[in-house]
Amino acid sequence: MPWMGIQDLWTFVAAVLVFLALPGPGTFTLLTATGRGGVRGGYTALFGLLLGDQILMWLAVAGVAALLKANPLVFHAVQYLGAAYLVWIGIGLLRPPRPQGEEGGIRLTPGHYFRQAVLINLLNPKAIIFYMAFLPLFIDPARHQGVVTFATMALIIFVMGLAYCSVLIGVGNLLRRRILQHPRVGLWLRRVAGVFLVGFGVRLGVSG
Repeated sequence: MPWMGIQDLWTFVAAVLVFLALPGPGTFTLLTATGRGGVRGGYTALFGLLLGDQILMWLAVAGVAALLKANPLVFHAVQYLGAAYLVWIGIGLLRPPRPQGEEGGIRLTPGHYFRQAVLINLLNPKAIIFYMAFLPLFIDPARHQGVVTFATMALIIFVMGLAYCSVLIGVGNLLRRRILQHPRVGLWLRRVAGVFLVGFGVRLGVSG
């Protein structure tokens, strides 16, 4: 039974957790800020990342809301495309990563962590595409409650992001060394996330 218009709530929570645990530009921004500015620097960057994330998500929400009003068949087609997109991302994570130093090479200037963290999220065009594909998968077109449903999803993502990233800040230096100095840790996290995303995509595609 959908809750607040969100279908398969626990799968939604699990999927958000998988994406949070996957190392990416935001993770390395947070760890770099924590390593240089301590807990205060980490939280300054964190709130910048969360703000950028919410901006992108609500831009995506505007597009999803328009799809809901347009045509049920169009919305269902987008749901299937979203499921396929999750599978595609998962398969990409299972492949060997291309050699590049962008993740470990995040450059932050002390005193500007918040602004730079916001920009790092906003300048990532893949994020809004992801939200456009991800959000419709968990919306029940017949029972959604408009802004209330979207706000509930946004709040869940915000709270989970705040909680998870607070753990990262707490163990920032240790975790940063393990991920950056031991590439196999990040590689195995990618593979685990890839398996989960392929599973999520297939499950949601079949159930849709």
